[in-house]
Amino acid sequence: MLVDSPKRLVSRITRDTLALVLSGGRGSRLKQLTDWRAKPAVPFGGKFRIIDFPLSNCVNSGIRRMAVLTQYKAHSLIKHVQLAWGTNRMARDEFVELLPAQQRINEQSWYSGTADAVYQNIDILRTHDAEYTLILAGDHIYKMDYGPMIAYHVEKGADLTIGCIEVPLEEAKAFGVMGEDGKGRVNMFVEKPDVPPEMPGNPGKALASMGIYVFNTKFLFEQLIYDADDPNSDHDFGKNVIPRVIKRYQVFAYPFRDVQNNTQAYWRDVGTIDSYWAANLELIGVTPDLNLYDTDWPIWTHQEQLPPAKFVFDDEDRRGMAVDTMVSGGCIISGALVRHSLLFSNVIVNEHASVENSVILPNVIVNKKAKIRNAVVDKGCVIPEGMEIGFDPVADKQRFEVSPNGIVLVTPDMLGQRLHMVR
Repeated sequence: MLVDSPKRLVSRITRDTLALVLSGGRGSRLKQLTDWRAKPAVPFGGKFRIIDFPLSNCVNSGIRRMAVLTQYKAHSLIKHVQLAWGTNRMARDEFVELLPAQQRINEQSWYSGTADAVYQNIDILRTHDAEYTLILAGDHIYKMDYGPMIAYHVEKGADLTIGCIEVPLEEAKAFGVMGEDGKGRVNMFVEKPDVPPEMPGNPGKALASMGIYVFNTKFLFEQLIYDADDPNSDHDFGKNVIPRVIKRYQVFAYPFRDVQNNTQAYWRDVGTIDSYWAANLELIGVTPDLNLYDTDWPIWTHQEQLPPAKFVFDDEDRRGMAVDTMVSGGCIISGALVRHSLLFSNVIVNEHASVENSVILPNVIVNKKAKIRNAVVDKGCVIPEGMEIGFDPVADKQRFEVSPNGIVLVTPDMLGQRLHMVR
C-alpha cells in the first residue's frame, strides 16, 4: 500500500513533516447527515469516506506520519481509520495516530477551536520531533501533492504557508479570505467576512484559505502557547493565530493549481446537501474533474470484501439496469431502473422501482415500485414499497429535509426506522 511511486520523489522535507488532520467538527450544514457522525466520516464517492482524501494525499505525497484529531460523535470515524489506516499497513516509523479530545490540559475543556485542538496535544506532538507540521482539514475532497507546497514554504523562508484557492465572492463568506502583496507574502487575513475583499485585477473573485497550513514546528508551538495564554482568544487558527502573525512573521500564500494547464485545481468543500449531492454525481461524468481511476494518485480506504454488483431480470416490463451510473460492490438491481445516480455498497433496488439523479449510501433497500429522484438517501434506510421521493415538494418537506436547490435528504430517523448499524 505504501510503496512510493517511481514517478514521485519523496524528499527529506516530506519525511520530516508531521501531518495533523483536524476532524472534530460536525459539519452542521449537512443537516441530519451528520446527526450521528462527524463530517469527515460521511461516505463519499461510492466506497470512500471524506477523510480518506486528505490521508491519501499524505501517503501519496510521502508524508507517512499522520495524526487524526477527533471530537464530535467520532465512533464511526475512529473505527474507519482503524480499519483503513491501521498500523499493520504501515512500515517502520510510519503511523496514523488517533488523538481524540482527552481534556489533556484541564478537566473542564474539550477542543474549543482549531488552534486549541492542536495545543491540547502539544506534549504528544513534541515527541515526534518533526521539523515541519502540516495542518489539514479532514472534510474536503481533493487530490494534492503536499510536497511542492512544503518545498515552497522552505524556499520562501516562511514561518507559515497557507494553501489557497480562488473562489467567487458570493462563496467566500464561508472561508478565511486573504490578501497578498503580489510576491506571495500574506498581508491581510479575515475569517468568514460578511463582505469579502475582492482580488486585485480579478473581479468577482476572492483568495480563500483551504484550511491547509505548513508551519515550522517550533514556530507553531510558540504561537499555540501564546494563543492559549490569551483569555480573549477563540483559540482558532483563522480567527486568531493567522491574523496576529501576518504582520510580524513570514507568512506566504501557496496557490493550489493544476500544474499541467495552470488552472484552478479540483477542490470541493462538500459542506451542504446541495454541494455533497453535486460533487458525488460529478463523478459519474465521462471525464470528471476528480478522477477516481487515476492509478498514479490512488485514494486508499478500507476494502470491504463484497461480491460484484448484480443486475437481474431481462423481461420487457422488469429489466434490471443502470444507465449513466456508478454502482459499487454488493449491489443488486433486481428488475429496476437506476439512471444518473451513484450507488454505494450493498444497495438493493427491487423490481419496478426507479432511482434517478440520486446518491444512495450503503446498505439501503429500495422496495418494490418505490420511486426516488433528486435525493440523498442515508446509510441503512429501507424505502417502503411504493413510496415516492423527489416528486412532490410539499409532501417531501413534511417528511424529509429539502435543500434550497430541491435535493431531498432521507435518513432512517425520518422514516421512523431504528439505527441498526454503525454510521
